Amino acid sequence: MSARRDILVTGGAGFIGSNFIRHILRHPSRVKSFRRFNVVNLDKLTYSGNPDNLRDMERDPRYRFVRGDICDAALVRRLMKNCAVAVNFAAESHVDRSIKNPLEFIRTNVTGTQVLLDAAKKAGVKKFVQISTDEVYGSVSKGYCDEAAPLNPSSPYAASKTAADLLARSYYTTYKMPVVITRSSNNFGPYQYPEKIMPLFITNALTDKRLPLYADGSNVRDWIYVEDNCDAVLYVMEKGAAGQIYNIGGANEVRNIVLTKKILRILGKPEKLIKYVADRPGHDKRYALDSYKLYKLGWRPAPESFDKKLERTVEWYKRNRKWWQRLKKKQEKFW
Repeated sequence: MSARRDILVTGGAGFIGSNFIRHILRHPSRVKSFRRFNVVNLDKLTYSGNPDNLRDMERDPRYRFVRGDICDAALVRRLMKNCAVAVNFAAESHVDRSIKNPLEFIRTNVTGTQVLLDAAKKAGVKKFVQISTDEVYGSVSKGYCDEAAPLNPSSPYAASKTAADLLARSYYTTYKMPVVITRSSNNFGPYQYPEKIMPLFITNALTDKRLPLYADGSNVRDWIYVEDNCDAVLYVMEKGAAGQIYNIGGANEVRNIVLTKKILRILGKPEKLIKYVADRPGHDKRYALDSYKLYKLGWRPAPESFDKKLERTVEWYKRNRKWWQRLKKKQEKFW
């Protein structure tokens, strides 16, 4: 690419971002564009950003953490100067929180993305990867959404991510900036903040607390193991064409009630722990991605089954109680 060899990862102390950093540092041979590279992790450390997520990487000489806000234009410009690639994971991402406080989502997900794009353009970054979500397509009653499907966000969170996607595309169209966008389905795996359904239900079940399931639990989500998503993002970073969008689906559609019962069964807990609660406003019924474009590019997920990856995830939370117990206390104060 260029003499510059920094990969700037924003939001790298969060769930997917930290898994991505760990993935590329543990598998450097998969980063084909550089013989050697450094990772700079820019994270504001809001409630879901956790330094413990990358404690095992802190002594790696290729890794550097910078605490800061992606809306801080001066800081972002300074970090972009030595960057060949920027990967933007930084986002407010919890739908329920976006319903309570939409403005914070607009600030981080839209304004923050614009600050990053502007700095990347001025620095001449060789690739800018914008991390998005299947939620920009809205609820899908049947079939699957490819990258040309209409955007129809339902929540303030999804709307803010849609706006960020459109901004990123505009920088390609207007400035010919080498932007690519990934839109993944629901991620699961280690280090996920325990407000999302899977870690919330696992950790609640481990402590014999009720599992608050929206409505009748019939909503459908497509699940992808976080390491698979990180590998796909790396693949798009390396081989994705500028100006293109790539869906990253898991091909594991599961109704929420079925997922809940799977978790309880793995843990040997009774189904009476399920507590049906009032549905949230604007709750999408089903998400479904068509990932043919990414598969055509040459990427495939690890062949292990969804159930095996779910069991591995449950086992991680069983082994790492100290990691999530402190976070659960903070979470309870918010709600």
